[in-house]
Amino acid sequence: TQFRVTAPFEPTGDQPKAIAELLTQLGENAQEAAVLRGITGTGKTLVMSHVIAGLQKPTLVLCHNKNLAAQLARELRAYLGQDSAVELFVSYYDLFVPESFKETTGRYVQKKSVINHDIDALRHRATRSLLTRNDVVVVATVSAIYGLGLPEEYLNASVEWKIGQEIYPSPNGNDDGDGF
Repeated sequence: TQFRVTAPFEPTGDQPKAIAELLTQLGENAQEAAVLRGITGTGKTLVMSHVIAGLQKPTLVLCHNKNLAAQLARELRAYLGQDSAVELFVSYYDLFVPESFKETTGRYVQKKSVINHDIDALRHRATRSLLTRNDVVVVATVSAIYGLGLPEEYLNASVEWKIGQEIYPSPNGNDDGDGF
């Protein structure tokens, strides 16, 4: 599938110029990254949608927090339509307090964390889309990209089932190649 903009309106004002400049920077000049700046409500997301559709390349969009990433992913999904994969990849921690040592009291404080399993599932969906599709936009927070591991390890740790595929457990309960 290819990216195509499905937004109900066309770029106006400075947007066509911004789109053209970004397409030149990222396409013809082969820059790996670009920064799009502007105040709230100026149409940066629409500009990004047109640039992504113009380049026809998998795209990573980095945001500084989860809320902005989620909002941007929703808007890009609306502008690029349902055919493309616009995925969210943010930190799966609802709470994370690193371990520490307080010198003044001599106390060690253990790490505390709470993982949000719904967000973890979104991360897996984004990773899977990256490995199986070309029309992918991943909207991520910077903190979410640490400790990902190698794509080969991810694929080796996964099992792919297709709709309608029959799966039979092995009689002895072990995986003998015929079961799951």
